[in-house]
Amino acid sequence: MEENTSFLTLQRKGTASIPKKALLVSVYKGSNVRHICEEHLQELSLLADTLGVEVVGKTPCLVRKYSASTFVTEGKLQELIEQANTLQAELVIFDDEISPGQQRNLEKLFKIPVIDRTEVILAVFAQRAQTKEARLQVELAQVKYQAPRLKRMWTHLSRQAGTGGARGGAYLKGEGEKQIEIDRRILKKKIEQLQNEIDEVKSVRVTQRSAREKKDIPIFAIVGYTNAGKSTLLNALTDAGIFVEDKLFATLDTTTRKYVLNNNQEVLLIDTVGFIRKLPHLLVAAFKSTLEEALFADIIIHLVDASHPMAEEQADATFEVLKELNAEEKPIITVLNKIDQCQHKSMLDKMRIKYRKTVAISALKKMGFDDLEELMIQEISEQRRTVLMKIPQSEYKLVSEVIRSGTVLMQEYEENNIILKVSIPIALAGKLQKYISPS
Repeated sequence: MEENTSFLTLQRKGTASIPKKALLVSVYKGSNVRHICEEHLQELSLLADTLGVEVVGKTPCLVRKYSASTFVTEGKLQELIEQANTLQAELVIFDDEISPGQQRNLEKLFKIPVIDRTEVILAVFAQRAQTKEARLQVELAQVKYQAPRLKRMWTHLSRQAGTGGARGGAYLKGEGEKQIEIDRRILKKKIEQLQNEIDEVKSVRVTQRSAREKKDIPIFAIVGYTNAGKSTLLNALTDAGIFVEDKLFATLDTTTRKYVLNNNQEVLLIDTVGFIRKLPHLLVAAFKSTLEEALFADIIIHLVDASHPMAEEQADATFEVLKELNAEEKPIITVLNKIDQCQHKSMLDKMRIKYRKTVAISALKKMGFDDLEELMIQEISEQRRTVLMKIPQSEYKLVSEVIRSGTVLMQEYEENNIILKVSIPIALAGKLQKYISPS
């Protein structure tokens, strides 16, 4: 390998620079978890495919202990090197997170680029980002990821010192060291610049969110594992026209659409960025303003791909991210999607037992939508109060707000007042408390 350059740097230079053939490695302890390891490799393979990288080999790697310097022990490492050479791999991808030091040492031995799952996910996000906000968030995560790997990015400087040691990733003091210090300052400045730009975009999102909250329309955030069918569901309900593709992270951008339930109740549906197992903390932090749509929603629709063999683990991964966002205590409806493709009906029963409010649908075939709407209406009713209100006719704009946001059960006129019996959001009832009559 002529030069060990960051995979993310190669990606920015253009797809022609990205290694096209990859050996995937997933390390595990205990023979009873091999099948889980194989499923993880399959997901990593989908990530590589999304990135445009051909998978030439997938290796579950059983170890008794981990190596601090090379992640896997010497014997296993030699087996992997031989396999990479036999398959003519141009890239090795570990499903586990490896440290910058381990990455450098592995590249010296493999003599081809070695990356981990985090770097692949960052590269996929960079490839899929469309809006200004998404691009800024991904770039911030990338820059923070690269910061501790500066030594790896500047190995070519050793050639300037006449050592000829670049092949082994050698690093000398002097000129190279100066360049690293310069680059650290550049990266620090870049992080500050990106954060400022993201804060500006975030202020717009906060303004939009405040406008929605003032309308007192119930907000449902659709969350779930990547490729669970969130965009398909929103398209099926609202004709939103969101790009849908059978690949991981087909879209990173949130979409909000209005929808009218069977009881004529208006709601807002928000499609959020997909979650994934071991979603890098850098991305959770970078996309926090986007992911917070789940936190500020009234009710969460948790979509699960019930046809996937790892459906339960994927659901657990989603809850881990919700927990990180402090949103796990929100009212949650669990929606088991793709039931038309589900081969293991016992999985549906298991999920129904595990999650209290559950409904089974097929977003693609538009099956089970009536059951979903019934559960949504029921959940809204639990977030509401039925009250008797007396509002002066001179303040009819409040009557309009109540009618728009609630369900009118009775309406009468008494002198200069309008008497309403309505079911309204708890927040609106609190705001209009002085107009509520004792029941």
